[in-house]
Amino acid sequence: MNGTTTSHHAHTPGRSTMATQHILVVEDDAAIRQGIVDALQFHGFGTFESGRGDEARDMAGRVGCDLILLDLVLPGCRGLEVLREVRKTRPTLPVIILTALGDEADRIRGLDMGADDYVVKPFSVAELLARVKAVLRRSPERPSDVTEVALPCGRADLQRREILYDDGTRVDLSEREAELLTYLAQNPGRAISRDEILQRVWRLNPKGVTTRTIDMHVVRLREKLRDDKAEPHIIRTVRGKGYMFGAESESE
Repeated sequence: MNGTTTSHHAHTPGRSTMATQHILVVEDDAAIRQGIVDALQFHGFGTFESGRGDEARDMAGRVGCDLILLDLVLPGCRGLEVLREVRKTRPTLPVIILTALGDEADRIRGLDMGADDYVVKPFSVAELLARVKAVLRRSPERPSDVTEVALPCGRADLQRREILYDDGTRVDLSEREAELLTYLAQNPGRAISRDEILQRVWRLNPKGVTTRTIDMHVVRLREKLRDDKAEPHIIRTVRGKGYMFGAESESE
């Protein structure tokens, strides 16, 4: 209840987990929060926790969580405000709302604002875990670190921000070009909207911002990747959706 933040990475001894998924638990009732954290850790999840909305809003962008369990009634700022900020900075991050039985209006607003699911209090551990696992299964994969991209003409070294061609020549990538290529390569086969690129690469709120700058960066990046201008195969344009890295799709 005091709003202190603790980070837990404990797992049950003997349990085998591959890539541990981390969940941010935002609940101002300390007893309920501890019960959720204990249950998640017992089932192999790593956890972060917060009892305040303003603190959770800041944590969501920096702790590297895979899902947020979000109570709606919080000190500091309301859960819906946390959700609004999360959707600006991490549009694909799964969020499950924890709501009281009589909060139907807020629950509907939360779903309208992009929450993935909700659980009504009081809930069982089994129900909560089932919802968490279902949402994580259908959410975009957590981007893995990509430091190098293989290309038909050579390879892109994203740490050194350069492309090394098979013919022995090389070309530098700007910082923004390298960030854009990294983000696309982290999400292969998924059409990524211009709004998402503005949020995750440019770190801008897309509302009222022209996306033409993204298109121009893609054009320059394709030139450096020696991608086919007429029928690009490395960075594809997906009609009405955005751009996709290296997968078959309907192109413009």
